[in-house]
Amino acid sequence: MKRNNLYPIFLKAERLNFIIVGGGKVALEKITFLLKSSPTANIELVAPDIIYDIEILERKKNVRLHRRKFKSSDLMGKDIVIAATNDRELNRYVYGLAKSQHLLTNVADTPELCDFYLGGIVTKGNLKIAISTNGKSPTMAKRIRQLLEDIIPDETDALLDNLNDYRKDLKMDFEQKVEHLNLLTESFISKN
Repeated sequence: MKRNNLYPIFLKAERLNFIIVGGGKVALEKITFLLKSSPTANIELVAPDIIYDIEILERKKNVRLHRRKFKSSDLMGKDIVIAATNDRELNRYVYGLAKSQHLLTNVADTPELCDFYLGGIVTKGNLKIAISTNGKSPTMAKRIRQLLEDIIPDETDALLDNLNDYRKDLKMDFEQKVEHLNLLTESFISKN
């Protein structure tokens, strides 16, 4: 059986500058996903034609739209690039330019041109779980996300707050704290 060798990380998106090239439905999916997970992410979007559902996002102070063709200078000061046009050559051009500048890049629907995937994400307050199918089936990631959203209780955030407060009050060394908290939380995974 092959395994997924992706390394999941959680980015502080508000500290990064994103650019999305494209203004259609796929670009809408990418910008919506990013804003859902990280509402304060700094996003610029460049496309000569931008659909209405993206245009209304311009009301957010952290989303800037440029209604024109992509220029190589658009990558200046960016950290993460998402190419989401229906022009494969333009997507490849953006990818090549981004890679020459060592920028992390995702080219929609082209896994071989992706440094990362935008997988499914479950958020319950401070708890965030990322789901990846290694680019094979975004639909399956979506279904697993829906399943986890249904089974993880909404009260999880309050529990996390209580555990955090309890952890801060423990007067033990690091190893003792870990052992104590592991025993305390063991019941979460018991199969009884």
